[in-house]
Amino acid sequence: MIGQYQDILTIEQAAQPNAALANTYELLQQSAQQFGPEPALSFFFHVDDHHQPHRWNYRELFADVTRAANLFRRLGVGRGDVVALILPNLPETHIAMWGAETAGIAFAVNNQLESTQLSELLRTAKTRWVVTVDAGVDADMWARTAQACAGLPDLQGILRVSGQRYGVSPVPAGMSNELPLLSFNDLLEAAPADELLFDAPQADDIAAYFCTGGTTGLPKIARHSQRNEVIFAGQLNAAVGGSMLGRGRTVLTALPLFHVNALLGTGLAAFASGSHVLLAAPAGFRAPGLIPRFWEIVATHKVNGYSGVPTIYAALLQVPFGDWDISSLSAAICGAAPMPAELIRRFEQQCGLRVLEGYGLTEGVCASSVSPVKGELRPGSIGMRLPWQDMRAMVLDEHGQWLRDAQTDETGVICISGPNVFQGYLDDAHNHGVWFTTPEGQHWFNTGDLGRCDAEGFFWLTGRKKELIIRGGHNIDPRSIEDALAAHPAVAMCAAVGRPDIYAGELPVAYVQLRQGVSVSDEELLEHARQHIAERPAVPKALIVVDALPLTAVGKTFKPALMMREVELAVRREAELLGLALEQVDVEQEPKRGIVARYRCRADSQTLTPNLAADLAKVLAGYTFCSEAVH
Repeated sequence: MIGQYQDILTIEQAAQPNAALANTYELLQQSAQQFGPEPALSFFFHVDDHHQPHRWNYRELFADVTRAANLFRRLGVGRGDVVALILPNLPETHIAMWGAETAGIAFAVNNQLESTQLSELLRTAKTRWVVTVDAGVDADMWARTAQACAGLPDLQGILRVSGQRYGVSPVPAGMSNELPLLSFNDLLEAAPADELLFDAPQADDIAAYFCTGGTTGLPKIARHSQRNEVIFAGQLNAAVGGSMLGRGRTVLTALPLFHVNALLGTGLAAFASGSHVLLAAPAGFRAPGLIPRFWEIVATHKVNGYSGVPTIYAALLQVPFGDWDISSLSAAICGAAPMPAELIRRFEQQCGLRVLEGYGLTEGVCASSVSPVKGELRPGSIGMRLPWQDMRAMVLDEHGQWLRDAQTDETGVICISGPNVFQGYLDDAHNHGVWFTTPEGQHWFNTGDLGRCDAEGFFWLTGRKKELIIRGGHNIDPRSIEDALAAHPAVAMCAAVGRPDIYAGELPVAYVQLRQGVSVSDEELLEHARQHIAERPAVPKALIVVDALPLTAVGKTFKPALMMREVELAVRREAELLGLALEQVDVEQEPKRGIVARYRCRADSQTLTPNLAADLAKVLAGYTFCSEAVH
């Protein structure tokens, strides 16, 4: 476990865990041999049934993964063939994932996407087989997936997972095309479980595809090697093992299994450590009753840790744990979006639980840094780098090439290098400008995030990726909003940015410049957006019509000006709610601290100034903004 930076250096003196393993199949095999009869995976379909979950021990889980791998190979899936998983949170999602990685390449796809986006991703990845659920488990997911699969040139068929094992009646396909529709459950049961019928993959073989850089429109597809994922499991366990992961520890998984956080952080890494994974309902945190009964579930199953996003922690603060004994909890991880420091403090005070902030990207498998599990916590920091991975703030030139390492507390671009860094994007055009090599020959990936590292090895983000909007840990590509609005005949230009929000971190809003001489109502534009934006969370919460969008010297939309306008409006909104009169608000970008908001309070309102500062710290904390009262 890590308490200070020296602990990382000490850990790195030993060999990397799992370094001798070639693939995720061997990792799971090793766990089956070490932990055989011990609990590996438990699952409840309905929250009301959480007392009697379905269970797999390590031998049973590994046997099912072996069956799945043999199943896929018998269907013709070879080393470079893609099996796409469009699935909710089910044990079969893990079984299909690791089996597909063994036979070919697993592609975990966002199951919330509309059919047109699903189809584009499946086509781009040259998908051979799709695994999804039948209509009895999720009628909407089945309908969208079936529509997406129609007419795909490389697709060989669809495997359907039923919920019959969990008391859900199967529903006939009702699909009239020529694609084979097969039962995943039946084929899995018939497949051999005692041995792999083909050679397992090599360490450098591609194991999985994951979407990154936004989950609407057509995101980039990142490629993980077998080595990337195996090594990451060891890195995460070296950092947080013994706290929320480890033999005899129970980790609750309720984030979606198409995301690296749940699938690899509280999935593969947990299995590698001998942990017991408690998988909570197909819809995870969105399942009816899960949040209201969260502490009951923790107490009943003696949960030691879980991973969530800021909105989950905010929701849990509204649920008192009462008489439930939650003393089993030792730590929880907050990832996917920055968590306001005030929210961390309130949560720790109310629940007595250590909240570890993590930072990561799909390009780094899952996580690249995490708060220490012992010693000092620094709310607002994204923690220290993982062992055996280099992470630095660097000063780069205009072409993204290395000039020098940033000094202590100097803002630079966060860059990562190590065995967990991915193998590049599927579309080679996306690889241009994101890789560079330092003079000593070390290969680095440019995350696009701005940050600094302090003298004790703690990293702090000081800026966002250029445009990504993060709503409650959910990535939204602003281009999907802009493309939809630009299709309206009244719109000349538009730009989508994030609006600071105390609960979601950011909410998408759109600034619109209309065509000359044309008028249109906000409601008509919003309705157009609802009809043309594929994912509901991306529909803008507000539309602001402006005479002209701010532009750079070369004519590009200057989004920082819009972001700073939203910060100013946030300051003014909070002041108005407090009845506080402001004489002046100035927002500007500073090289070291990022976006800084300064406000001047009227002389007769000075007594309320501390209240405003506290409120702004909550609303703007996710942006690492600094709010200053000027008297």
